[in-house]
Amino acid sequence: MPITYCDQSRTFHLDTVNTTYVIGLSPEGYVGHIYYGDRLFGEVDNSLLRMEEKPFTPSVNPGNKGAFLDCFPMEYPTGGIGDYRESCLDVQGPSGSRGCELLYESHQIFAGKKKIPGLPASFGQEDQVETLEIVCRDQVLGLKAVLSYSVFYKEDIITRSVRVENQGAEALRLTKVYSACLDMDNEEFEYITLQGSWARERHIQKGKVAYGRQSMSSVRGESGHQVHPFMALVTPGTSQKQGRVYGMHFVYSGNFMAQVERSQFDTVRMTMGILSDEFSWKLEPGETFHGPEAVLVYSGEGLGRMTRNLHNFYRNHMIRSSYCHKKRPILINNWEATYFDFDTNKLLDIAREAKEHGIEMLVMDDGWFGERNDDTTSLGDWVVNEKKLPGGLKYLVDQVRALGMEFGIWMEPEMVSPDSRLYREHPDWAVQIPGRTATQGRNQYVLDLSRQDVVDYVFDSICKVLRSADISYVKWDMNRQMSDLGSALLGRDGQQELFHRYILGVYELQERLTAEFPDLLLENCASGGARFDPGMLYYSPQIWCSDDTDAIERLAIQEGTALIYPLSAIGAHVSVCPNHIVGRVTPFETRGHVALAGTFGYELDITKLTEEELSQVSEQTAMYHKYNDLVREGDYYRIASWRENGLYDCWECAAADGSEILVTYVQVIAQPNVRSRKIYLEGFEAQAVYELEGAGHRYTGEQLMKYGFLVPACAGDFVSRLFHFVRIEG
Repeated sequence: MPITYCDQSRTFHLDTVNTTYVIGLSPEGYVGHIYYGDRLFGEVDNSLLRMEEKPFTPSVNPGNKGAFLDCFPMEYPTGGIGDYRESCLDVQGPSGSRGCELLYESHQIFAGKKKIPGLPASFGQEDQVETLEIVCRDQVLGLKAVLSYSVFYKEDIITRSVRVENQGAEALRLTKVYSACLDMDNEEFEYITLQGSWARERHIQKGKVAYGRQSMSSVRGESGHQVHPFMALVTPGTSQKQGRVYGMHFVYSGNFMAQVERSQFDTVRMTMGILSDEFSWKLEPGETFHGPEAVLVYSGEGLGRMTRNLHNFYRNHMIRSSYCHKKRPILINNWEATYFDFDTNKLLDIAREAKEHGIEMLVMDDGWFGERNDDTTSLGDWVVNEKKLPGGLKYLVDQVRALGMEFGIWMEPEMVSPDSRLYREHPDWAVQIPGRTATQGRNQYVLDLSRQDVVDYVFDSICKVLRSADISYVKWDMNRQMSDLGSALLGRDGQQELFHRYILGVYELQERLTAEFPDLLLENCASGGARFDPGMLYYSPQIWCSDDTDAIERLAIQEGTALIYPLSAIGAHVSVCPNHIVGRVTPFETRGHVALAGTFGYELDITKLTEEELSQVSEQTAMYHKYNDLVREGDYYRIASWRENGLYDCWECAAADGSEILVTYVQVIAQPNVRSRKIYLEGFEAQAVYELEGAGHRYTGEQLMKYGFLVPACAGDFVSRLFHFVRIEG
């Protein structure tokens, strides 16, 4: 069994194929962290809790309880009682004082996993996942907290969440509810986070864990371009193949905190949850608050093993869409081709040319509704502009369908333009502070999705559009962050619930949408990659990675994204050159190779391409169909990083059975007077024989992994090569 309890030692053992997580109880009922690491096969006692050392436990030394709490490795620490490190739960009692003390009461172990009401969360059959629930209680507050641990045995993943119940007679106020904590002795840890900004999201950042607190957080109402709800602690010298890695990833799309703290005793505490800034939740008697899920992963074999575990986990236990394990249609989006300047004839011209070269879907982006000829108007008025689209949406879609193509559409359902019918009729539906001129972003306000009437309006508006024509795909966008935090309905005591209630509204909308249109391909987007997180992945099998489609900029963006997300989730397109954001010119072939490590599509005016470029489109669409099964389902290996070496980038997609491997190599900067470059590949069967497609050369897997493979020197910056190895013997 993956989860066992030893009554004699009062310890819980949570086992996956390669890892073990051990929890222990003190005599008083404090829930302590004992171990997380490589798989253990023998019994583990609770000696690592150091309860036999000074200051001893409160039952032995009640006069120094504070010293005990300040160093005990808590599984779920609480604030206000003497543990001065970061807490996971802060509660304001009926008197207004802050303090909470959780002690073990009971537990249960069961096959399967419960849903988290209103929130995205991982899932699995009873033979795929087992769950431990530890029930804790604060008798003074009448508060019950249930700590949930779900063990995904094959994927080496443990997920954590918490639900807090008010079983007392008076209301409580939750001022902090984190989802997970990991207390460990320091091993000279370094941390890895993903940082960035618009058009340069999820760049990998490393730093040494110093004394005090190092945190990454978003207060923008979204997970954000600037930071990502992920943190990993790694031992010194960790690489793709070696080192210990402790990763934590948050299944949430709003404000978050990811933090590591090094204490005076050289322990580290990693915590993750909803950011407590601008958060407060009134919990009435009988009510329950459900915290979002956190994904925990440990690898004793470096970052590469962590990456592959997370990829498998998200593909099998987070993405629900029927498209998860299916080839997606190759699409062309008209945004960078036309921006707002298009009509039916222009779109059909693009569709006809695209169809000729293997593209399978036309996506109509911004500008099709209301009086939307620029970004100053009409958001919220989801009615087709028949001046642009004579005959309406159905006519256009039917024409595209007649060509043998599918049709997709862009929408931004969470926003409203001040210059719109919707805002003129319902100004109180916008998030705003009474008496204050609200801040605009991209000439728009945020709709108050904490309100059920607004959620219902948005849902009905989307459904009306989707029912009007045969639409296969929706790109759901969000182009600004939240500010001016005020809701007309929440009242004085509820304003700090707005951020979380807003995200719950987004989740309700996407849950209803995917239930109403189960065959719809939904792609989430937020001004590029500002809401690329596991919460969104639960509703859509792919997320737009970045508005920056320059192939060279995408190397670092997609490296950081692929560190934790499967390539099948990464929205990636070939765009025109000079690139519209950075102005760089890169070979058409390189743009295709980089976009292949994602969903693959086009972001350009295909009617303006040269004959040579059009022939390459045909070659690239064929390339996609040839390799997509391998890219989508294969094991991902990071071979080299341009971010680190300054010269070249390289990654692999390998079939799980070792039957074929696709290597992508990008020479970013050419060098004079150099010879071939040796790279060491992975994922091959050592004794099997492989043939390099198109070259006729044969190698054993052992040669490629141990001796290395020589990439011939090539001239020019930004050039790329694909190497496809197929097993022919063994």
